[in-house]
Amino acid sequence: MFLHALDIRDPDVAIDLLTRGAHANRTAPCRRGSLDVIAPDPACPLIATGDLHDSPARMARLLELAGMTDPDQPPAAHLTLHELIHPPDPPDGIDLSFRALVRTAAVKAAFPNHLHALLANHELAQIVGAGIIKDGVNVVKLFNDGVKMAYRERAADVDAAIRDFVRSMPLGLRITGAAEDGRDLLCLHSLPDPTLIDRFDPSVLERDITEDDYQPRRGSAHILVWGREQSPELIERLADRWNVGGFVLGHEKAERGTLLLSPLALVLNTDHDGAVYVPVDFSRRWSATSLQAHAIPLIG
Repeated sequence: MFLHALDIRDPDVAIDLLTRGAHANRTAPCRRGSLDVIAPDPACPLIATGDLHDSPARMARLLELAGMTDPDQPPAAHLTLHELIHPPDPPDGIDLSFRALVRTAAVKAAFPNHLHALLANHELAQIVGAGIIKDGVNVVKLFNDGVKMAYRERAADVDAAIRDFVRSMPLGLRITGAAEDGRDLLCLHSLPDPTLIDRFDPSVLERDITEDDYQPRRGSAHILVWGREQSPELIERLADRWNVGGFVLGHEKAERGTLLLSPLALVLNTDHDGAVYVPVDFSRRWSATSLQAHAIPLIG
C-alpha cells in the first residue's frame, strides 16, 4: 500500500499531505457546495461505512476493498470515511489518531473523486475546541497532546494543517436517484437533534459551509453532526426537504453494526468488534432496510 511509504513522522510530509488533501476536498469534480455529489455508476459501487475512531487495520481493509492502495490504478469503488479520530482506548493513554487524518488526506489527494471523508462531530470538536469527555478523559486535549509529542516545535504548524483539512471536509455524499423510490441516497454523519431543529438551516446542504456553521449548538454544521434521538417524523420531514429516499448515518451506537432509526435511516458502526460496511451496487436501487440486509462484517 502506498501509505506505507509515507513518512508521516516528518512534519513537512504531514503538512504537505494534509494541505493536498484539503485542496482535493475543495476542488474534486464531485464537490457541490457542502456535499460531494455523484451519479450512480453500476461499474463503480459505493462502500458505505460508519464511525471509525482510529482503527488502522479496519481503515486498511476498507481501502483494500475500495481498490485505493495504488494511486497508479483506478479505484474499484467510492468509499465514505468519517469519525476518524479519538480511539476509545489509546495505547498507554497516548492518542496518535492524527495519523488517521493524515492518511485520509493522502488517499483523498490520490483519489479525489472517489474517497469521501465526511465531517463528523469529533473532528469538528477538535477544531472548535469543544471538549468531549469520555470515561473522565478530555479526548480533544489528548489528541492535542499527541500532536505536540509527535511534532514538538512544529506541532502548531501541523495543527494548522489539520484544522484546514477538517474545514475542507464535505458534510455528506449524495448519490442522485439511487434510492428505491427514485430519490437520492444521502450519507451523513448524523441528522439534527430535535431539540435544536429550530436553529438548523436545512439549506446548509445546498450551499458552501461558513465559519458560523461550525459554531457549537447554533451553527448548522455543528447541529447536523451532533444530532441524536431523531424521530421517524423528523427524518421523513428532512428527507422530503432534501429529496432523499434513504440516509446512511453514523454517530449512534449500533452494537451489532447496524441500527435502523426509521424506514428511511440506517446507522452503521465501523469501530468495534461488530464493525460492518455496506457495499452499494448501483445496478439496483436501495432503501435503508435493504441496505441493512446487505451489511457485511468488516473483519472476521
